[in-house]
Parts: sequence; structure tokens; C-alpha cells
Amino acid sequence: MIDMTKEDIMQAEQTDEARSKDAFFERIAALSREMVAEHGRDFSMGALVLGARWIAEGKADGDRKPN
Repeated sequence: MIDMTKEDIMQAEQTDEARSKDAFFERIAALSREMVAEHGRDFSMGALVLGARWIAEGKADGDRKPN
């Protein structure tokens, strides 16, 4: 059995969180490239800004649908 300190556990959790965030950034980048290729930069930037606005306004919560 390996003894892990509280610091080791916290670092492992942060590493899991960092990996999760990195995966989302990769997905956002891929989606962004796809949108630019299909609809251009203006649409893509607008869509991402609109998504950020929905998040800021609380409309992107898991249990609610944006209007």
C-alpha cells in the first residue's frame, strides 16, 4: 500500500482537473476550426462569444436550456 500525503492527493486531483480542462480546450479548438472552415471567422467568433454570454448569464447551466 502506498501512503499518500494530503498534498499528494491534492496534487493528483489538480492534475486530473488540469487534464480535464486541457481536453475541453482541445475540443473547443477543434470545434472552432470546424466552424471557421464551414462558416467563417465572424460567425465562429460570434458563436463563441454568445456561448460565453450564456454562461455569464447562467443560461448554460446543466438543468436549464438557453432561450
